[in-house]
Amino acid sequence: MTKPYVRLDKNDVAVLLVDHQAGLLSLVRDIEPDKFKNNVLALADLARYFRLPTILTTSFEQGPNGPLVPELKETFPEAPYIARPGQINAWDNEEFVKAVKVTGKKQLLIAGVVTEVCVAFPALSALEEGFEVFVVTDASGTFNELTRDAAWERMSAAGAQLMTWFGVACELHRDWRNDIEGLGTLFANHIPDYRNLITSYSTLTAGK
Repeated sequence: MTKPYVRLDKNDVAVLLVDHQAGLLSLVRDIEPDKFKNNVLALADLARYFRLPTILTTSFEQGPNGPLVPELKETFPEAPYIARPGQINAWDNEEFVKAVKVTGKKQLLIAGVVTEVCVAFPALSALEEGFEVFVVTDASGTFNELTRDAAWERMSAAGAQLMTWFGVACELHRDWRNDIEGLGTLFANHIPDYRNLITSYSTLTAGK
């Protein structure tokens, strides 16, 4: 059965960054470490660019999971930061759920480590409560392709949409006439090939 096109609306989106912790990042093997961290930071940059409410959460920081990636805290110094004492599913933490609901947003962009647990569990929980869930696949990571694909299938079957950070940015932006330089710079900072494109564009427009 074909589902209708549910489009991201920048006025109705909140971003949930779940357990991007130093220890957990070392488990990610379904995408190269440097590329993965770049994707996470790209998602953070686009959340800031579009002024999307963003919630940070960690699980059992004092254990092997380790602290939050420092760049995320630097990007969102004023964002709600929920250090969960033990709950594996972030949605089992009342403070986290309250922070999500306080945003008043209906659409949730979720990314985290590891995909089949830290992303899938709150995604499925949010879907059950009526939210529209968009999983940012390339800013989420896990042990291998097998566990990743199983998680993607489970979330997709429940109604989550699977997207990449670049797709998210373009769907939120809607129209290049809204802004070229700002979003173009964001893309250039995270996609080397896009940097060439922007350099070419800047050179051509400078000559006009």
